[in-house]
Amino acid sequence: MLMTISSNSGLPKFLPTLIPTLLLLLLPLFFHTTYSQTTNYTQSRQALEIIIGGGGDPTSPPPDCPPPPPQPEPLIFESKRIEQAYYVIQRFKKKITCDPKGIKATWQGPDVCRNYKGFFCDTLLSTREKTLAGVTFNGYNFDGPDLSIDGFIDGLQDIIVFHANSNGFKGRIPTNIRKLQSLFELDLSNNNYTGGFPYEILGASNLTFLDLRFNRFSGSVPVQVFTLDLDVLFINNNLFFQNLPSELGSSPALYISLANNGFTGQIPASIGRAGDTLLEILLLNNRLSGCLPCEIGNLRKLTLFDATRNFLTGPIPASFACLGEMQYLNLGKNELYGPVPEMVCKLPNLSSLTLSENYFTQVGPECRKLIEKRVLHVDRNCIAGLPGQRSPAECWAFFRRAKRCADGRWFHWMPCGGQKGHHPPPVRPPLPPPRGHRPPPSPRAYRALDPYGL
Repeated sequence: MLMTISSNSGLPKFLPTLIPTLLLLLLPLFFHTTYSQTTNYTQSRQALEIIIGGGGDPTSPPPDCPPPPPQPEPLIFESKRIEQAYYVIQRFKKKITCDPKGIKATWQGPDVCRNYKGFFCDTLLSTREKTLAGVTFNGYNFDGPDLSIDGFIDGLQDIIVFHANSNGFKGRIPTNIRKLQSLFELDLSNNNYTGGFPYEILGASNLTFLDLRFNRFSGSVPVQVFTLDLDVLFINNNLFFQNLPSELGSSPALYISLANNGFTGQIPASIGRAGDTLLEILLLNNRLSGCLPCEIGNLRKLTLFDATRNFLTGPIPASFACLGEMQYLNLGKNELYGPVPEMVCKLPNLSSLTLSENYFTQVGPECRKLIEKRVLHVDRNCIAGLPGQRSPAECWAFFRRAKRCADGRWFHWMPCGGQKGHHPPPVRPPLPPPRGHRPPPSPRAYRALDPYGL
């Protein structure tokens, strides 16, 4: 190719026209390189921002949400009443902060009747509907700063039995307990109750079993307690103090324990009105005084009478010979005196006659037979010729200050034998037990003296 060179510039003549052409050719390459670098920078910056949490492209769609957790299966209860009881139990469960036996762990799920320890169910006769009928927390040792039956027992509308011996219950008794028309047994023994007698219980008018022993209730016992239609009344081992009311004889209870309190005064003569019902009564370890009322002889069904460790005085009334069902007659550690009545020693069912630590002066041949059989206990009395008696000086000092009973003539009255001085009719001896017969269990009232008993 021939080139023409200008004499003025020394450059080829076509070069000025070639430069624009070259620029047009190089310009796309320049923009491509710049765009690639910009894109790479932007992508790198976005990646960096994503790494350090700065987000990404705001126009990009959000990530998919995780699926929702599966819904719990619905609770299916045997009846509407069981469902109501379930929620009452779950609320009460939160009050228990001490559960050494792990009982609460069984209170899970809707099957209250089969799985929940301490509860049992029954069927309502009127509607044939399953309902929660009983609570048996005996010996569970539940405790908690707010552990009470308020809001619990009164939420169980069909409850029949509530037994909670040996726990840490405290606080008030709900007034709505009066609405529990089916509540027949209430046992709050050996808990942490304090204060006066819980009057709210008087509203539970259908009770047949009331056990408040081994708490720290104090003050007086309302006389209405002795007019409740109870079979069992156990209020021993509290801090009650008052004279025994005359209403004691109005109680229809079969078993009464007032032991280990601070009851004072005389045993009321009205006790004789309970002759058709009373089987066992414990009055031991109080501060009772005065003479034994002869009306006790009217208690023809009585099998246990224990007034040990009081300040009773005077002779044993002759009417005690009418206690034909008596098995355990305990009058030890009092200030009783006089001869031990021979007719009392002839009671046919007597297993124990304890007169120790009194001031009796004489025993006849029938009583001596019981001493030999170790049925009659008369140690530390003033009986001449028997071992283990008080000293003559001690006996003499007592008789110088001994209290006399108001009307000694009544001590010869015998309700089972007619006029004064008459002996009771002869009592047929009991039939021998059949072969293989087991002896009767110890008296029920004595078991009330054990905080964990019954």
